[in-house]
Amino acid sequence: MSDKIRVGLIYGGKSGEHDVSLQTALAVTKAFDLNKYEVQPFYITKQGNWHSGPQLTAPAESVDALAFDGSSETSGEFALQPFFAAQPTSVDASIKVSGASAPLDVVFPLLHGTFGEDGTIQGLLEMANIAYVGAGVLASSVGMDKITMKKIFAQEGLPQCIFRHFTRSQWEKDSAYFLMEIEISIGYPCFVKPANLGSSVGVSKARNREELLAAVNQAFRYDRKVIVEEFVNAREVEVAVLGNDEPQASVVGEIVSSSEFYDYKAKYVDGTSSMVIPAEIPQETAEEIRELALRAFTAIDGSGLSRVDFFLRKEDNRIFINEINTMPGFTPYSMYPLLWRESGKPYGELIDDLIRLALERHAEKQRLEYTLD
Repeated sequence: MSDKIRVGLIYGGKSGEHDVSLQTALAVTKAFDLNKYEVQPFYITKQGNWHSGPQLTAPAESVDALAFDGSSETSGEFALQPFFAAQPTSVDASIKVSGASAPLDVVFPLLHGTFGEDGTIQGLLEMANIAYVGAGVLASSVGMDKITMKKIFAQEGLPQCIFRHFTRSQWEKDSAYFLMEIEISIGYPCFVKPANLGSSVGVSKARNREELLAAVNQAFRYDRKVIVEEFVNAREVEVAVLGNDEPQASVVGEIVSSSEFYDYKAKYVDGTSSMVIPAEIPQETAEEIRELALRAFTAIDGSGLSRVDFFLRKEDNRIFINEINTMPGFTPYSMYPLLWRESGKPYGELIDDLIRLALERHAEKQRLEYTLD
């Protein structure tokens, strides 16, 4: 019997960040040491259908190779069997994969955005009683919902930009009130965002009321809740966090974008952004940012990994926390692994650490009692 750790990679997903997830999966398959791990890919289509591919014997060559067409016998409902095979009470305690009995040891969810990074897949894996990389249900859902996130950050006393929020029904009932509230408390320009989406999808900058109305309508295409934030003339800096109860923070990196802001197109399409690692900022400022990142991670009960994003106001170097991302990208040009590389932790070691942290957290949960004698 193989002593390799059997890892399930889940990617794709019913999300606006489906293609980003595929890029991340491609990069991660190339980072796994197949002498240590057996890697089983699971692809979720844009429609939400699950498909299981053959066990990887070599890194995937392309994104297309990871997007299975569903013709295999391990498609649909069969693709879920390896997860529930980990249940100790399961009648059939394994699934045949490539002719071998192979339950999963740990799952690495590489899903970004809705139905993946928001606590939903984490809840499935909790019910399946299987170890998984990254934040739990609570931290994942808080990290995805910008409104709830900002309320928790406020409770923690973390410095933030001014923001207002509303639901679609509230907006439709009294948009005039919210327009007045935004113009008085925030002013122009401002940023309008869906509350529950990442990679800057659906984000717009509004310079006047006409643009604000258009931006709100755009944001409502992606979510029923919208958040509006004040514009700060600032540098965008980020910190990678790794760990469970005793997390560590990486060096600080800076995003330099030729776009007006670091949007989806700048991140993944046209390459109009660049990274400066480490960021060219005073040492004391960097230390303060790293400390704030750890506080944010702890405030949401983070585990495994997160990237915490900040604004550094140009006029006075004042720090504002922007958001925490509980499943940052792992594409070859993503900030998270590059920050750790600069901090002395190469890609392969980072993968090893994430798997170890997932298994440690799962083992800790197994020691808990869930019934009363």
